[in-house]
Amino acid sequence: MNDRRSAGFTLVELVAAIVLLAVAVPPMIWAMRQAEHDFVDPILTSRARWIATEKLEDVIADRHSQTRGYDYLVSANYPFEAIGSIPGFPGYSRDVSFSETTADLSTPGDGYMTVTVTVTWTGAAGQSRQTSLSTVQTEYTP
Repeated sequence: MNDRRSAGFTLVELVAAIVLLAVAVPPMIWAMRQAEHDFVDPILTSRARWIATEKLEDVIADRHSQTRGYDYLVSANYPFEAIGSIPGFPGYSRDVSFSETTADLSTPGDGYMTVTVTVTWTGAAGQSRQTSLSTVQTEYTP
């Protein structure tokens, strides 16, 4: 004679399996999503730093150029680059700012230029992110 109880699942077993999956699956999906963000955000940040460093190197080269020099370091010569205008980096924007100071680097004056490059992008979770790098250039040449 065939035992009918061994042929399949009972209703209680089926409900228990559904409850177990309903409790376990959402945290697993959230953890996988968070792992992706944790992997992608450092890469995006590293690219932003590289983009800022690239522009700072341009500014430093202009400062030490025989044809441009210290007086070339003004905002008009380094316009804002909107998202999509930086070749190879469509999701980033870049802005260069200048602040001329005295030797203490805080009092407005002449002779020392703090150059700051700010890069903005959208992070993996959709939030706006930003990083800035700065350098100081002097009017004085050795």
